[in-house]
Amino acid sequence: MADLILNVDFAPSQRPGKKETGNPKHRSFLRRRRALERRGVLKPRQLPAAPPPGRGSRQKPGPRGGRREAADAAAAGKGPEKPGPLRPEPRPEGNGPASLARPGAASATGSPGSNGTGLPWQPKATARGAAKGKRRAPGFPPPPPGKLVAIDCEMVGTGPGGRTSDLARCSIVGYGGDVVYDRYVRPAAPIVDYRTRWSGIRRQHMANAVPFGQAQREILRILSGKVVVGHAIYNDFKALKYFHPKALTRDTSKIPLLNRKGGFPENAAVSLKRLAKELLHRDIQVGKGGHSSVEDARATMELYKVVEAEWEQHLMLNPEQE
Repeated sequence: MADLILNVDFAPSQRPGKKETGNPKHRSFLRRRRALERRGVLKPRQLPAAPPPGRGSRQKPGPRGGRREAADAAAAGKGPEKPGPLRPEPRPEGNGPASLARPGAASATGSPGSNGTGLPWQPKATARGAAKGKRRAPGFPPPPPGKLVAIDCEMVGTGPGGRTSDLARCSIVGYGGDVVYDRYVRPAAPIVDYRTRWSGIRRQHMANAVPFGQAQREILRILSGKVVVGHAIYNDFKALKYFHPKALTRDTSKIPLLNRKGGFPENAAVSLKRLAKELLHRDIQVGKGGHSSVEDARATMELYKVVEAEWEQHLMLNPEQE
């Protein structure tokens, strides 16, 4: 039997070289990398896992800068670095809000979290933030005493059955209770019911009464531009055939704070007599002689003074509730 001679070559077999692609700089980089892999300086490059069949997805090439970083890493004998978390690049100082120091960031002249003076960092309030934080009170400032008057009117009955209320007396007092106007008024229609028990008006009062038209002009001249205080003041304005601006009207029958101070439900309509008794410790509208419009107007002004500061501040912050 003929001898079988085996020629075994233990040298590492070299794969047939592939045609190198790319520009000369890239080919030089690949040659240097293979040389370093043979020496054991670099680990053999691991190819990414092949995509599942049928998908046909292509991997997007990385940025150009990745090649340069890989080449530098190969030259230094280090493996490719893992990509770290993305961080926004700092903007140059003085270009908008990004130039402000962040909490906890080290400044150039101070410790971490300082503003360069050794003090803790505090954000600067912008003009818009400052305006938003400090609420400017809308509305008007509290009216001066010279602009405040209180009014009270007494009515008599006219028309069928005396059911129509017409003005028969009007009294206006100032902030200190001084009488500004107090006159009896003769209605245009004949008086059917004097309502003396409540109004205090009698037949003899009409002897020197002024006609309604004249009284109306005199009264409106006084009320013009004033803050007018009254209790259930709508009825007084109705008798005058006039409506005062809402922003310049203070109705003590509709001030919840006043009711609260008197121990009454906030939304209840409490009479002037009961409020004066509880808050002013004063008895008004007593006896059978009827009401005094001067006394009622003074009591109304005194009740307003009890809550003046708080109520005016509330109206400044909530002008829609005037």
